[in-house]
Amino acid sequence: MPDKQQILNSITAIARGLGRPPTRSEFVALAKISEYFVTQCFPSWNDAVRSAGLHANTMNVRLEDSELLKDWGEIVRTNRAIPARRAYRREGKYDPRTLERRFGPWSSLPQVFLNFAKDNPEWADVVALLPARVLKQEHGSNDDSASPIPPKKTRHVPLKDRATYGTPTRFRGLRHEPVNEQGVVLLFGMLAKKLGYLVEAVKTGFPDCEAMRQVTPERWQRVRIEFEFESRNFRDHGHPSTGCDVIVCWRHNWDECPENIEVVELSGVIKSLSNSESS
Repeated sequence: MPDKQQILNSITAIARGLGRPPTRSEFVALAKISEYFVTQCFPSWNDAVRSAGLHANTMNVRLEDSELLKDWGEIVRTNRAIPARRAYRREGKYDPRTLERRFGPWSSLPQVFLNFAKDNPEWADVVALLPARVLKQEHGSNDDSASPIPPKKTRHVPLKDRATYGTPTRFRGLRHEPVNEQGVVLLFGMLAKKLGYLVEAVKTGFPDCEAMRQVTPERWQRVRIEFEFESRNFRDHGHPSTGCDVIVCWRHNWDECPENIEVVELSGVIKSLSNSESS
């Protein structure tokens, strides 16, 4: 684990090369030090920058949804194909995580873009490149659920000292989608039997859970499970790849996940179960 001075030295060195203080994502990419270690030493990224003797960027300008989606659409237009997350990270203007935080899992971007661009002739060529299932859903579905991009008049300023919740869901006894690791643990407990797991123990240290799962008709194996809200948090928390067999998460967004670790993305699981139960 890098100490406080190592982090400060890295910030200073990167700032010297860039000619300005690095953003948090630039620091993680260039210093090869995870955001998790920074948060262990400093209350915030701006505190770390100030501790390095630099002027922190206090501007917190929120990008408009339209700017993010226009950039995604331009990548589709250029490549004549829907970009994988890794491809967008290489070619797009913005961090894929920004789009995922705003619109949900990467796989939902085609539907989100369609809701944004379907009545705009400027994007007709891009809309035509969207997967057939997305276009079919748009023209043939009777689903009256809200658009992933609600009209501005329905967006409200968050109230202070008030809890926030995930997107409403009709999945069994769960009223809202998870927004943190604890929600993932709860949801896995609801689904463990359905997914073929028998939980042996849940603990506070790494890995979070030990469970058994059936591998042949009369044989079971023990697996070590780590719960994360997003799969890349496993990397950010500095966990060793040799100490875990399965990451159970709400959203899988770690393209470089080691091949020896299986990922169970619960957002996809409940979507498929909901579809099968309603059919």
